[in-house]
Amino acid sequence: MTLQQEQQLSRKGHCPRCGRNNLITDFESAELFCAKCGFVIDEKISDSGPERMFSDNSATNKSRTGDRTSLTRHDQGLSTIINPANKDSAGNPLSASMKSSLKQLRKLDSRSRANKPIDRNLQHALGELLKMKEKLSLPDAVIEKAAYIYRKALERNLVRGRSISALTASALYAACRQSSTPRTINEITNTINIRRKELANCYRLIVKELDLRMPVVDSVSCIAKIASNAKLSEKTKRHAIKILKKAQQEHLLAGKDPMGMAASALYLASLETGQNIAQRDIAIAAGTTEVTIRNRCKNLRSLVV
Repeated sequence: MTLQQEQQLSRKGHCPRCGRNNLITDFESAELFCAKCGFVIDEKISDSGPERMFSDNSATNKSRTGDRTSLTRHDQGLSTIINPANKDSAGNPLSASMKSSLKQLRKLDSRSRANKPIDRNLQHALGELLKMKEKLSLPDAVIEKAAYIYRKALERNLVRGRSISALTASALYAACRQSSTPRTINEITNTINIRRKELANCYRLIVKELDLRMPVVDSVSCIAKIASNAKLSEKTKRHAIKILKKAQQEHLLAGKDPMGMAASALYLASLETGQNIAQRDIAIAAGTTEVTIRNRCKNLRSLVV
């Protein structure tokens, strides 16, 4: 069989030796071979997939070079910089006149990126957002949503006359509410060191102006966080979830603080499972008061089996 005939068969998906159409492509060894007889058809194939993997689904990722775009960067990761090395593509040094021209271009490029008020605002705000992400241990999806909300607020000119830190914190709190991530206002205010009233005012403004739809916080989602802080057992957590499910069926959760209800259910569950813990410890873990726990326990005691 000639080389041209072998190439025609391999293009059709058939092995030139045995004629079977069971060809396997191995990108690690860069070989195309037959699964039946082991005949190597090609040993220098090129991988047409993405060079860098940013997701599990490679079919939707067509990127060949560069990092992924992100709303948490002021330029969304699309900007470029001029190489500081004074060499051409072949590695040869540049002439004196070309060095002077590149130096001027680098200076103009840095000034053009720093002189835009919107870019300076976004750099400061997104920097604060990344700091809060590390301190609160938030996932990337929540930070992306918070950056999107802040960009929308910036387009509506809601930053004018208000603190950038407060508006950033309120956008983060709104993102936590939308993604059902259990983070309280007090946790966010303590992280960024602003007043609770200032954050609450900016949050109400964002929700009103951007027409955001906030879901009701589920008390069950707060169980894991409080139990982890108070070092309670898995059995106590499951028992507390049952109490809250029954309270939800009896419509006892409406209008109540989710963290307070979750803390009260955990306290009652700890008494039932024999893992006695003080109300003060539960209150500290939930970020609430002992009075709140006692008041909520009055409504939940009838549901304890």
